[in-house]
Amino acid sequence: MTDPNVASRPVQAVVLAGGQGSRLRPYTDDRPKPMVEIPGTGTPIIGHQLAWLAGEGVTDVVVSCGHLAEVLQRWLESTEFPIRVTTVVETEPLGRGGGLKFAAKHLPHPDRPWYATNGDIWTRFSLRDMTDFHTERDAVATLALARPRIPWGAVETDDFGHITDFIEAPPTSYQVNAGVYVFSPEFTELLPERGDHERTTFPRLARERRLAGYPLPQGAYWRAIDTAKDLTEAAKELAALGR
Repeated sequence: MTDPNVASRPVQAVVLAGGQGSRLRPYTDDRPKPMVEIPGTGTPIIGHQLAWLAGEGVTDVVVSCGHLAEVLQRWLESTEFPIRVTTVVETEPLGRGGGLKFAAKHLPHPDRPWYATNGDIWTRFSLRDMTDFHTERDAVATLALARPRIPWGAVETDDFGHITDFIEAPPTSYQVNAGVYVFSPEFTELLPERGDHERTTFPRLARERRLAGYPLPQGAYWRAIDTAKDLTEAAKELAALGR
């Protein structure tokens, strides 16, 4: 039996890879943040992302470059991928929302939905399931939501103030934007030409109940690579997962 959701699943994506990654220095002194390799894998973060997107049915990716764009472009040109990859570079700063809109204008199918992901995210979960969630809610935009572990041990107490337990690096009770998105075709025109969509477009859609949040499934791997410690932790986690 044919899955009725197949036609609504994206085959195109934008990867936002323009960040400077100042907290990852010295790794980012000579390369953009998405070009930093996760120890033990021999592949930069963006290489893992492109492989994941290809495995989820994506055929075309637009990579939005910025800081040290030529380093990323050279690597992309010299590496074979199972998908078509093109790059765009902003000639002037457009802000997060403007940059996303600029990149989206280069997607091959403007009348079809699309994925977007931040270039410093290392994750694995079913984008197909996320898209079905997006479609079922008739959303214009859907954000993946994660519960990252806090970097400290937590302490539990009873009502009287006695400590009852210690929990090492528990997940936060809050859900955070995981940096992975599903967008309907009309979302592109709602983005600002300049500025931050998370302060304009997203709040507007939330008020209209057209913005959805997809909680990452139990056991899904997710980590934002912001610091050298994140690289070390990602390497340990991936080794434990056998990936």
